[in-house]
Amino acid sequence: MLRDIAGELRESARKRNGLRPKGPDLVHVEDLSSPAGLPLRHYRPSSEPRPLMVFLHGGGWVFCDLETHDRTCRRLAKECDVEVLAVEYRLAPENPYPAAIDDAVEVLRWAKPAAVAGDSAGGYLATMACLRLRDEGGPLPALQILICPNTDLTLSQPSITEKGTGYGLDADMLSWFTAQWVPDPAGRHAASPLHRPDLSSLPTALVVTAEHDALRDEGAAYARRLADAGVGVTYRCEPGLEHGFIQGMDLTSPEAAAAHERIFADVRGLIPRKNEDGQGADGLSGVRSAR
Repeated sequence: MLRDIAGELRESARKRNGLRPKGPDLVHVEDLSSPAGLPLRHYRPSSEPRPLMVFLHGGGWVFCDLETHDRTCRRLAKECDVEVLAVEYRLAPENPYPAAIDDAVEVLRWAKPAAVAGDSAGGYLATMACLRLRDEGGPLPALQILICPNTDLTLSQPSITEKGTGYGLDADMLSWFTAQWVPDPAGRHAASPLHRPDLSSLPTALVVTAEHDALRDEGAAYARRLADAGVGVTYRCEPGLEHGFIQGMDLTSPEAAAAHERIFADVRGLIPRKNEDGQGADGLSGVRSAR
């Protein structure tokens, strides 16, 4: 009998999520749908409009959902003083490349946020959506926030080997995730943001990696390539931390808690409170009133 690895991962994530405390209470939390029917969750820290951030969860393109990242989104909304719109995009292997990118692009076009953020595979989706929108004429957010992102699906960076055993994100599992997302190995180079020939004219980027993460080097390499292409970049490698530190590790690790505070401060300083065209500045209410 073949194992349903994707199903096991999804069930395990749901169980782990049930053990975490709820995030901070907010003025408004609402479930809704995108125009194409994608499940969304809107978080507001204030009754007054705040800049809008679209958030794309991690999970190797295979698992996690609105519930697994609810606490993370609540904390981002409260600590960064932004509205957050979380997206439950389609998952692999049922929906391989480029389905989740299509979903991210659809939401970004509709919501027109000031920022797009994601952890791990969600960081990959955030920057791939920005590349698509740039190539197709926008609209682009002003800021992309990439936390421990996948950027090289060829898995050829040194940290894949150096940190691929004993640090949470196993290299063999990473290879399996990649195969679910892009089944044909021949297509993985072209599907990697790190290997895109032109990274110019993309949003300002906050890229944060972790010292003991197999994805560390590809995140760092992507930050360098963005900077070389003239994109404004804030980059930091968090010492002593592993992949996934954004997801609840602050509860048990003072180092992770401090890293979270640095990310919150970065976002507060980088996210525009008013874009030149006002994009995302009125939160999701501005989108709804324009419909």
